[in-house]
Amino acid sequence: MKSSLVEILDILENAGYETSAFATTADPNSAQNEARRAALDGVDVLVAAGGDGTINEVVNGIAPLSKRPKLGIIPAGTTNDYARALRIPREDPVKAAKVIAKGLTVNMDIGLAGDKYFVNIAGGGLLTELTYGVPSRIKSLFGYLAYLVKGAELLPQMKLTPMHLEYDDGVFDGDASMFLLALTNSIGGFEKIVPDASLDDGKFTLIVVKTDNLSEIIQLLTMVVNGGKHINDPRIMYVKTSQVLVESKDGQMKINIDGEYGGDAPMLFKDLKQHLQIFANVDSIPDQALTALPDAPTKDND
Repeated sequence: MKSSLVEILDILENAGYETSAFATTADPNSAQNEARRAALDGVDVLVAAGGDGTINEVVNGIAPLSKRPKLGIIPAGTTNDYARALRIPREDPVKAAKVIAKGLTVNMDIGLAGDKYFVNIAGGGLLTELTYGVPSRIKSLFGYLAYLVKGAELLPQMKLTPMHLEYDDGVFDGDASMFLLALTNSIGGFEKIVPDASLDDGKFTLIVVKTDNLSEIIQLLTMVVNGGKHINDPRIMYVKTSQVLVESKDGQMKINIDGEYGGDAPMLFKDLKQHLQIFANVDSIPDQALTALPDAPTKDND
């Protein structure tokens, strides 16, 4: 980012914005607090340069506000799932800045988990805990490979958890190795876990994995890679819902929110329909992923 910063600011200035930059610190919630301060100061656009964790922090800074700035994203993290879903270039920060300068935005759903907001996924179960065990320096050095290695390490330890899930059209009461609530199609670098994902329809995709058998889980992952064929498998529950209440029937269940520990069950999850305006490479997003037309550039960036 540092080597591209001057060019990025120049691109945004030429698009009509008066820009300033803030370098996050090691203080807790640094990006969240700065995002909130800037939003309350009345900025039109906030640009989050970082990975999914940075985006999550910025969103938690602005989502509770009644007047929320538009959000731009420059991917600079490990997996950059959110940028992948929005078709934002992930290897070139300058190209990502040009997406913002183009001015097209999507009214994106976000999730509310208890009192925390999330943009991509929430979940519970052993596999969702693998991100906690990958040190930041390892993630920075090896990227997505670090998650694959950690996942392979955890798979033999897989076990079922008794869960109680209440969703729009019913209840799941049984054993599962994992549940996921997805807002986009991209989770952990896999783009077909939710092949019919909509970014703005007010619905999560709830996925429950009912097996803890290692060979069966590998088989299901193969089905994911081969076009998302897992969604009709009887070992998977796959439904759309606007909210979910999650309870553990066997003690503690840690909740993963956008790849980080977000508290313990019980927890209520709500989909906040079209809550944020986010810049996206709209021309590359599949038509079925959007229920509403993208917002065209406006003149409020003086």
